[in-house]
Amino acid sequence: MPKKVKAAKSAAATKVKSVKFPKAKAAKSRKAASAKPKASKARKTKKAVKAPVSVVQPETAELLSSEVVYQGRVFRVCHDKIIEPGGLTTELDVIRHNGSAVILAVDSSKNKKNPWIVIERQYRHAANQFLWELPAGKIEPGEDDVAGAKRELSEETGYSAKKWKLLVQYFASPGFLGETMKIFLAEGLVVGDAHPEADEQIEIRLVKLSDILRLIQQGAILDGKTITGVLLYARSLAGKRKK
Repeated sequence: MPKKVKAAKSAAATKVKSVKFPKAKAAKSRKAASAKPKASKARKTKKAVKAPVSVVQPETAELLSSEVVYQGRVFRVCHDKIIEPGGLTTELDVIRHNGSAVILAVDSSKNKKNPWIVIERQYRHAANQFLWELPAGKIEPGEDDVAGAKRELSEETGYSAKKWKLLVQYFASPGFLGETMKIFLAEGLVVGDAHPEADEQIEIRLVKLSDILRLIQQGAILDGKTITGVLLYARSLAGKRKK
C-alpha cells in the first residue's frame, strides 16, 4: 500500500478517536423527577417447538379471482385475490412460469473425486452483469421434465448424457414467483454440436468441481441454481467417500 494512503487512513482514525460526544444533561424537571416509573409488563415470547420436519400434503389457498395483467413470451403476471389456508384474505401479484430444468453435467471419467462440470457464461440483464451458471431453460407446456432437461443441455452446450437423475427441486423466489427449478444430475457425457437460440450468446467451459467450490466461496459465482446444485453434489460426493 502507498505511504500516502496509509497516512490518510491513520489520520482519519485519529480524528474518529478524538471526537468527544457531549455529556447527557443530568438536570431533570421537578415533574419528571417526581414521576414514578411505570412497571413495564414483560412480554412472553413463544419458544420454538422442537420437532422433526415431516413431508406433508401441501395446503393450498382458495382462489377468489385471478386476472392476467401481463402476458409475455416466457411468463405471465397475475393479480390474484385469495383466502390463505390460515383464513387471511389478501391480494397478490404473482409471476406464473411453467418451470425450469437445470442441468449439472458432470464428466468424472478421469477423476471421480474432482470431476469436471459444464458451466456457461452469459449476460443477464436483470443482474446487469455476466454470470457463470449451470445450463438451464424453461420446460415447455406438456413437456416431460427429463426431456426438457435433455433438450436444454443439447441446445446450449451440444452435450448429451447417458445417465440422468433428479438432484433437487425448489422454488426460486416464492414470495412473488411461481417458478419451480428442477436440478438434474447428468453423467456419462457425450460431445455434440450446440444449437443455442438466436438471443443466446453463451460461452461454455469445463471447470473442476474444486475450482467451482472455490469461486463460490470467493463470491465469484452469484447464480442461485448453480450454487445450490454444486454444493448439494459436492455434499453427496463427500458422503459417498465416508461410507
